[in-house]
Amino acid sequence: MNRQQQTPLYTALKHHSLLNPISFHVPGHKYGTVFTDMGKEDYKHLLHIDVTELNGLDDLHQPESVIAEAQMLAAEFFGVQKTFFLVNGSTSGNLTMIFAVCEENKKIIVQRNCHKSIINGLQLVGAEPVFISPEFDRDVCVASYVSYNTIKETIERHPNAAALILTNPNYYGMAIDLTEIVKLAHSYRIPVLVDEAHGAHFALGTPFPKTAVACGADLVVQSAHKTLPAMTMGSYLHFNSQLVDEEKVKYFLQVFQSSSPSYPIMASLDLARNYLANLSQEDINQISKEIERFKGLLKEIECIAVAESADPVVTTDLLKITVQTRSSLSGYQLQSLLEKEGIFTELADPFNVLFVYPLALLENFGEVSKKIKHALRGIKYDSSYIHLLRPYTLPRVSQSYSYKKLKNLPTRVVSLENAEGLVAAEMLIPYPPGIPVLFIGEIITKEHIELIHYLKNSGSRFQGGKFLSSNQLKVFKM
Repeated sequence: MNRQQQTPLYTALKHHSLLNPISFHVPGHKYGTVFTDMGKEDYKHLLHIDVTELNGLDDLHQPESVIAEAQMLAAEFFGVQKTFFLVNGSTSGNLTMIFAVCEENKKIIVQRNCHKSIINGLQLVGAEPVFISPEFDRDVCVASYVSYNTIKETIERHPNAAALILTNPNYYGMAIDLTEIVKLAHSYRIPVLVDEAHGAHFALGTPFPKTAVACGADLVVQSAHKTLPAMTMGSYLHFNSQLVDEEKVKYFLQVFQSSSPSYPIMASLDLARNYLANLSQEDINQISKEIERFKGLLKEIECIAVAESADPVVTTDLLKITVQTRSSLSGYQLQSLLEKEGIFTELADPFNVLFVYPLALLENFGEVSKKIKHALRGIKYDSSYIHLLRPYTLPRVSQSYSYKKLKNLPTRVVSLENAEGLVAAEMLIPYPPGIPVLFIGEIITKEHIELIHYLKNSGSRFQGGKFLSSNQLKVFKM
């Protein structure tokens, strides 16, 4: 039997449930026998395997049997030294990566368009971030990758940086080959940490982008739940380094993960690896062909276009399909029309709607096609869309104050118009995609203010910005 066909953790859970066990242990639902009638029907099958660290079911924080075997099979498939299961999402993996390599007041080189969990980790550890600006993709109208030259110049200025943190791919599936960047960083003995949340399936190889694991990155976090058949919050942390202390990684995984990890989530990670490992090339070819058919359908609709990067450095993930307005409607308005027909997409921005295609064939391709066409019926091509496609560039970060210095400073609230030149005391995060447009400690510029107004007027939803609805920001009293 091919080892990759095995599912040791899931199999152990199924075996335990077949014993018809009587629970005198946590959790309190007792295999679903104690549960509100309202939700019992929906939860009953899952609760049979929602258990705790019983004999034979191992312990995530001291794995020795079925969890250890499941993680080992994942490491073999992904081609790394160690794979760790994450039950608190990629956020816990990002925090673990940062704390494993960095201490207070150490410099870390960070990609500007990173997830908010990266910024939270830098604040918690007390690092001094050196932010590097990404390229702007004019076809998709989003921030993309950081160029080799930008990273080279930054490393030469900060050769003793504790780490280089990159996000690859971006939310829209745009990725680059990181091999030369990793080699460059390693020549300075700088470990490379990659938030590859949207690329767990890249291990399949062509036609998908090259995974950071294959590029030699030291630590890589992947959200299995984003593109694989895994439960929400299920993620992987891959360790493949001679520069990072593995024991530190293990320690901080215990710090940032629950001491009562979800067995259904862990088992879904075991199953997701099994699913990925047993996809045939024919399966992948069929999925690729169907995605091209789907894009063809979208291209027939006059009020939208399929936006694809023309940058030769970029490889775009097949599963990410960016639909761009070709009418007077914004991306948010297009998304709303689709939702009225039961088509729910991953995100919208001022001009795009992002579809995340399943890593499988759609069972109802014909029905989906009809619904999309019906949702956008009557919307005509309108050249005024060009005015919507203004460059959505993220301002360069001017981080003049360390997180440690800012920690105990008093704050005040000012109008957005009067915030220029002041120091932000809160993060502003359009969500999704969760990429901050304003960091704590960042000097607020005219560009920030214009961008915030633009995003607000376009319909963006923000995390942070308690007073933003009244056009006010919280700033530090300096």
